[in-house]
Amino acid sequence: MSYGQGEPPWDPWKPGSQQQQQWDNRTPDWAALAEASESRNKRRKLLLIGGAAVATVAVGAAVAVAVVSANGDSQADNKPTNLPATADLPSGSGTADPSFEPTSAPPPLDPKDFISSAGKDTAPISPDILFPGTQLTVGERVYAKGPKTSTTDCASAALKTLPAVLTKNDCTRVMRVTYSKDGVAVTIGVALFDTEAQASAVKKEADKKSIIASLSGSGVPAFCRTAVCRSTTNSYGRYAYFTLAGFTNGKDVTEKDEDVFTTGDDLARFSFNQIHRRGEAQASAAANQ
Repeated sequence: MSYGQGEPPWDPWKPGSQQQQQWDNRTPDWAALAEASESRNKRRKLLLIGGAAVATVAVGAAVAVAVVSANGDSQADNKPTNLPATADLPSGSGTADPSFEPTSAPPPLDPKDFISSAGKDTAPISPDILFPGTQLTVGERVYAKGPKTSTTDCASAALKTLPAVLTKNDCTRVMRVTYSKDGVAVTIGVALFDTEAQASAVKKEADKKSIIASLSGSGVPAFCRTAVCRSTTNSYGRYAYFTLAGFTNGKDVTEKDEDVFTTGDDLARFSFNQIHRRGEAQASAAANQ
């Protein structure tokens, strides 16, 4: 017969009063109960701590994988990763960027150096090389190319005071070309010297009577032989260049004849450009050697 769990067994040999007294005198072991409760609490706390540690390890693994991926690695390994705190992470790659010594390209060659002395100005030259083609176009103006000539007798290609100036400064050659348009003709004369100083001296010593001789032929009648014409003198490098512009019908040139002035200025500018291009071509060839 069962009297319920936890009750003391009934002793039939003892009086009933003793049976009741024995049951009433039994009290719980509070110390044992407290110790058991404390033990259970410790186990629960350890379980909670263990779970947190597992979660921390999982988070750390996720951070490690993220860092590895951000660094561009295509494979991950099982080795432990010791990551510093965020504030301790280096900002750079740890490898210094390559440095290069400053370099500078050599300065470009000056075209004028190659046309300032006979020693450097060695490219072939002739009236057709310096003034190529059969005509010259400046804007809307087209000038027909006429006769041309070249001589080492510089004085024979000049008039009035210019022959003496050319001879004094040791002129080596004079090339002449005539262009014409609508009854206006201009002769260009280019005199060569060994040095820039000689050409500059010609420009300084020439006066209003120092003129290049006009060149006719090839459809261009004689001009500026007795009539008043407009002349210019200039120099660049070892070259002195001159223009003489006037009417092919023998009419005198006045300050109102803009066509004559325009023609003379166009051809003077063209002469300068052609001499400069000659220097550019030789400078470029020297730079590529």
